[in-house]
Amino acid sequence: MKDIKDKLFCALQYLLPQHLLSRSLARLADTEIRWLKNLLIRSFIRHYQVDQNDTECEDIGAYTSFNHFFTRALKPNVRPIADSVGAITSPADGTISQCGKIAQGNLLQAKGHVYSTADLVGDESLAAQFHDGEFFTIYLSPKDYHRVHSPIMGTLIESRYIPGRLFSVNSATTAQLPGLFARNERLVCVFESQQGPVVVVMVGAMLVAGIETIWQTKYLPNIPSEDKHIGAHIKFAKGEEIGRFKFGSTVIVLLPNHTRVNHSLEPGTTVKMGENVAGYSADRSSNV
Repeated sequence: MKDIKDKLFCALQYLLPQHLLSRSLARLADTEIRWLKNLLIRSFIRHYQVDQNDTECEDIGAYTSFNHFFTRALKPNVRPIADSVGAITSPADGTISQCGKIAQGNLLQAKGHVYSTADLVGDESLAAQFHDGEFFTIYLSPKDYHRVHSPIMGTLIESRYIPGRLFSVNSATTAQLPGLFARNERLVCVFESQQGPVVVVMVGAMLVAGIETIWQTKYLPNIPSEDKHIGAHIKFAKGEEIGRFKFGSTVIVLLPNHTRVNHSLEPGTTVKMGENVAGYSADRSSNV
């Protein structure tokens, strides 16, 4: 019965006006009408059982809009950044949906479904840099902290916005819809470090009302941006914020072939931003 429901849910998504729904949500989430935004925030906290203990501001009246609350900051130092030699850290709070080897240029989406690195990043030459590399995929549920941080110390050398669909990225859809992450809109962020390239992909989803970065105010669903392909050359410390989602979504990190995802990481593992989730081989890690 669950399998039938999941298939029907996926089929329905093809019929829904995905971008219209997302833009409509964006307008509602940005409203500054006090009673309405407070109602939205209170209802959201109650429905998703949001834990506010780590939140910098616990007074919902202090938020100017629902989106202001949704992209809330954390209290200082509640997410310590792993600083051990060779450590690669989680860029976000969430749940590991898949992780492991990039085998023959493919990433595992769910049991029975793989998709190509080249399709995900939109560039064959970039994808080739991660031949036999490693990856991990983090699903951010609505209740999670929704800011995204750099997993390494490095320099952003390029960001590429790729328009696409806005299918849900929940477990039901990832199990049913082939090539989901390469179909949805996404922002591909390419970093260079002393240990080699790292890619962080911020994937849009159903009802995601926008992706923001520190170098671009907002990427709206399916609306081309002026910096689709930029040479940003912005330096980031490990754990420094790079952007945020306006509702739940997914982050995918691609790592070169001299890295290894931690053995303790597996689908269903809960991770926190700044936690050690992978590492470089000893001969490449001296400058992490």
